[in-house]
Amino acid sequence: QVQLVESGGGLVQPGGSLRLSCSALGNIFSINVMGWYRQAPGKVRELVAEVPTGSAPDYEDSVKGRFTISRDNANNTVYLQMNSLKAEDTAVYYCNAHIRPSGMGYGYSYWGQGTPVTVSS
Repeated sequence: QVQLVESGGGLVQPGGSLRLSCSALGNIFSINVMGWYRQAPGKVRELVAEVPTGSAPDYEDSVKGRFTISRDNANNTVYLQMNSLKAEDTAVYYCNAHIRPSGMGYGYSYWGQGTPVTVSS
């Protein structure tokens, strides 16, 4: 059984920084893509950043230059370093990964439980 476990959300003032972490746990054969989505109140869930295995990361336009996504492939972990945070970054952040479990011939899309980020003075 595979699960994604997130940590690192919280309350931060505008201009501050937070680092989110997400680890994929369980019997994993391979991971294709790992990324972060967010959902603000009353809005649809949107992609923030993702990094395919062996490829360059991709970012939503509003976070380019402020957020950095990185992966620790040895530990099946993805990070999101968020700098220069703005009030409009306030949302629940969800980790997502395309994972092929051990013993399976294909992969699935998995979601973390979500971690809230609030940017406010």
